[in-house]
Amino acid sequence: MGTGRLLSVTHIEQALERKDGRRHVGILLHPAREEAVDVAVQFVQGMFDHGIECLGLGERITDLRERLPGIEIEQATDEILAAAELLVVFGGDGTILRAAELVVPLGVPLLGVNLGHVGFLAELESHDVDKLVKQVSDRNYFVEERLTLAVDVASHADHPLWSSFAVNEVTLEKAAHEKMLDVLVEIDALPVSRWGCDGMLVSTPTGSTAYAFSLGGPIIWPDVQAFLLVPMAAHALFARPMVVAPDSLVDLTLSKRFTAHATVWCDGRRSIDIEPGARLQVRRGAHNLRVARLQEQPFTSRLVKKFELKIDGFRGSGNP
Repeated sequence: MGTGRLLSVTHIEQALERKDGRRHVGILLHPAREEAVDVAVQFVQGMFDHGIECLGLGERITDLRERLPGIEIEQATDEILAAAELLVVFGGDGTILRAAELVVPLGVPLLGVNLGHVGFLAELESHDVDKLVKQVSDRNYFVEERLTLAVDVASHADHPLWSSFAVNEVTLEKAAHEKMLDVLVEIDALPVSRWGCDGMLVSTPTGSTAYAFSLGGPIIWPDVQAFLLVPMAAHALFARPMVVAPDSLVDLTLSKRFTAHATVWCDGRRSIDIEPGARLQVRRGAHNLRVARLQEQPFTSRLVKKFELKIDGFRGSGNP
C-alpha cells in the first residue's frame, strides 16, 4: 500500500492539547461478531495499562463495559473523536467503511483489525492484539493518505438532490432487472461515450480490489493518484475500464429517453434513487482517508497474501 509516511506530528499535538495531555484512542466493533468483543477487551485493557483512554463508538460499547467494569469507556461524539490519535476498528472492510464515514471529515487515521475474509483495508489479524497494543502505545505506526471521491447528484433541471462521499466506489445502477440504463459519460465536460448498460462504477485505487475488481477492472496500487471508470455489462464494442486523472470531473447522465430509474450508491452504504435526466458528478474528495499501518508492507506483498496468489514456480524449485 505504498511506503506510507509517519503519523502527522501536528495531529498528535493537537489531540494532546485538546485533552490536557491525556492520550485517547477510538474503538469501533463489528455490530454482530462476538469475536470483536473478545479482541477489543484485550486491546482496551492493554490501553488502560499504558495510561491511554478509549473512546467508544457504536452499540457494542455496552458489551465492552460489562466485560471491563473497572475501566471507563467514554461514548464518543464527533467533537470528542476529533481529539483521538486514531480509530481502531475490529471487523472487516465493511466495518472499516462504516468507520470512514465518521473519521474522513475529521482527519483521524483508521487502523483495522481483521475479523472478516479478505480484509484489504485491515492492518493485522485478531491474534496480533498484543503487537497492536505495544505499537499504538509507542506511537510506532505510519499513516497512508488515500484518495476519496466527492459525489453530487442533480435533477434534469440541475437542482441539487444529494451529496455524499466514497472511499471505495460510487455506482450508478439500474433499479429494475428487466431494463437497462442509457448513460452518457463525460470527462471534464467532454463526452466520451453513451452506453446501454446495467450501470457505471467510479472507483478509487483503494476500491480497485473491491467491486471494481469483480467487474473486471484492473488493480491500481493505492499510492497511484487516479480514478477508475468501469461500465457494467455495457452493450458496446468499446466498454473497457478507463483510468483517468485524479483531478478529472466525471459526469454520468441518465438519458431522458430509453432508460429506467436508477440508484446511486456510495460504498454500498449510502444511496439515493434517481429518475431519467438526472446527473451524477464525481470528483476528488476534499478529505483523504488516512489509514494507519504498523509496518511498511509493500502493497505487492499484501496483494499476494490476501488473494493467496501462487508465486512459487520453476524458478524457485532449482530448475533452470
